[in-house]
Amino acid sequence: MTGASAKRSSDLVAADLETWLDDAQRRPLVMGVLNVTPDSFSDGGLFTAPQSAVEHALAMAAAGADIIDVGGESTRPGALPVSAEEQIRRIEPVIRAIRRQSAVVISVDTTQWPVAEAALAAGANMVNDISAARHDAAMLPRVAAAAVPIILMHMQGTPQTMQRDPAYSDVTTEVTDFLRQRLAAAEASGVARRRILLDPGIGFGKSADHSLTLLRDLSKIAQIGRPLVVGTSRKSFIGRVLNQPDPRQRAFGDAAAVSWAVTNRAAVLRVHDVGAMAQVVKMTRAIMAAGKD
Repeated sequence: MTGASAKRSSDLVAADLETWLDDAQRRPLVMGVLNVTPDSFSDGGLFTAPQSAVEHALAMAAAGADIIDVGGESTRPGALPVSAEEQIRRIEPVIRAIRRQSAVVISVDTTQWPVAEAALAAGANMVNDISAARHDAAMLPRVAAAAVPIILMHMQGTPQTMQRDPAYSDVTTEVTDFLRQRLAAAEASGVARRRILLDPGIGFGKSADHSLTLLRDLSKIAQIGRPLVVGTSRKSFIGRVLNQPDPRQRAFGDAAAVSWAVTNRAAVLRVHDVGAMAQVVKMTRAIMAAGKD
């Protein structure tokens, strides 16, 4: 499938991203996950070959993904770090090929500026940093100079330590305060406020109850005033609630979480099952808009 032949259900392309960021009535976007890794928790090893990764990206775009989030390092609990050189080797040819064939927005999922720099040069449009730009001191000033959007996520600990008995006195307050602090740090480094998105980091250094609480309180976190990215797809808290150990069998739980997130002001939904979740987003928005015309 090529960009020319792929029929897109969504209509956001890279050139529209800045317009979307400036729109107070912005519609929720669907971000499709593309892990170019051998060890991600639910799809590790499926898309390590560039051709299969590109085909999957184009299929997600055709199914309704507004953004393709390309990552070359697993962030599952216990995952080991991957060098910048290896991440670049994995993702650069994939991003270049996607960009040649599609105008879909491409995000690079990394905590290292050299990886982000290579991805942007290859055709990516934004950066998704799960460390909220704490891992690499160069990230914020370089992103500011590049004038691209960045997602800053909350995570307690690192992927190696985050699920070792995470603890909070008040998870919603602590996550919200952290996101406010990182928003201020990004602005102080020169990143335009309008280009900053925030992510409460569902499942990253959180117990199942912490993740459920953050979802319940999502509209409170949204009061920070920046677009919220919410990633619940296939995560262990859903498996625990539903007694479903296989991440690929959690679609109904994913759908409930996505619908709730849209209702409670999520701006970007990060998902694996793009076609189904794009329908969930569309249906939820239709219910919310009923009777308003």
